[in-house]
Amino acid sequence: MASARLEQIGGHLAGVSSRETHIGVKNPNDVVIVSCCRTPICRAKKGHFKDTTHEYLLSVVLKEVVQRVGLDPALVQDIIVGNVLPPGSGANLARMAMLYANFPCSTSVMTVNRQCSSGLQAVSLIASCIKDGAIDIGIGAGVESMTSFYKKYQLDPKDINSKMLDSNSDIADCLMPMGQVSENVAMEFGVSRTEQDEFSVESHKRADYAQRHGYFDKEIVPVTTTIKDTDGRETKITVTKDDGVRPSTTFEVLSKIKPAFKKEGTTTAGNSSQVSDGAAAVLLMKRSKAIELGLPILGKYVCSSVYGVPPRINGIGPIYAIPDAARKAGIPVSDISIIELNEAFASQAVYCKKFLNLDSSVVNPSGGAIALGHPLGATGARQVSTLIYGLKRAGQRVGAISMCIGTGMGMCSIFENE
Repeated sequence: MASARLEQIGGHLAGVSSRETHIGVKNPNDVVIVSCCRTPICRAKKGHFKDTTHEYLLSVVLKEVVQRVGLDPALVQDIIVGNVLPPGSGANLARMAMLYANFPCSTSVMTVNRQCSSGLQAVSLIASCIKDGAIDIGIGAGVESMTSFYKKYQLDPKDINSKMLDSNSDIADCLMPMGQVSENVAMEFGVSRTEQDEFSVESHKRADYAQRHGYFDKEIVPVTTTIKDTDGRETKITVTKDDGVRPSTTFEVLSKIKPAFKKEGTTTAGNSSQVSDGAAAVLLMKRSKAIELGLPILGKYVCSSVYGVPPRINGIGPIYAIPDAARKAGIPVSDISIIELNEAFASQAVYCKKFLNLDSSVVNPSGGAIALGHPLGATGARQVSTLIYGLKRAGQRVGAISMCIGTGMGMCSIFENE
């Protein structure tokens, strides 16, 4: 019954009459992207960034994103950073990182946490500030060191008001582990283990192909750091590529992995996103300002949508957010050439793809988080670089970024290639 109701609502959303299109129209007040970059994404606790702090990773992309276009850091008025697992209050890391990246004290900064969409939310918030006239130039970024902070600060249900938890199942479901949410989506919407494993194999194949053919080279900034061996000896290294991609992944290999969250379940370590470390940044400004400064325009930010869903099945959030964002942009979903859909779990990615009737070639043409990894606060900002350069490589105009969000939401942002 729940799935039927959700499909009915989704149909209504997709059918909403659109306003005048914002695609193909250039305006001096447009929010445009002039530079974007990311670090490689590395496996948490055993990858190349296991001994690298998140503030250092963030400083690397903040410095690079302005250097790429020769912009004086002092011209950047505000920086917003997505970060899901912040130590302490979460404010210090962003401020220290921007100062280390040679931004002046006059540049302001803040962190934002909307779970898996935090990096994209940071980009969207900067775009909104520019649209509102609050600033002319800003950076939306994201960072996560899951090596350092994943599962370090667990929320104890005993610390939450018991009357609140008992009053509404949706409230209690906000504490549900994401693996269980994946199992709920698979069971309620009929996503088989075979479908999940096949999708995951394809993610690795596409990411491997993209990596071997240099598709990620323009978006990645090499990171020089140190790594410790088992005896504590440090070695200086320069990391140039994502280290979670497994070219040898096959359906036969994945099918032998035991379920991770439920004895008879279908969600495994092989068909879930990887726990990772990484950072990304996007430099945005008014079109008029970019022209005034003589800077290249890579693409245009069009709009965003965030849509709430029941927490116990939060993986389905994109089935609402994508059509709603397309409506705001004044286009049908079918006009979107590339959709970077975060692969939190294969179960939810497969269902969203099927529900929206998306062609396989449109979704994650260079692989997704199952192969590349999912540094929570950085992913949304990372996807911007992957999308912008992917649109240019394919010669396509319109792209979207979407993801499910813990506690029950979905987000989507629309971008236009220029």
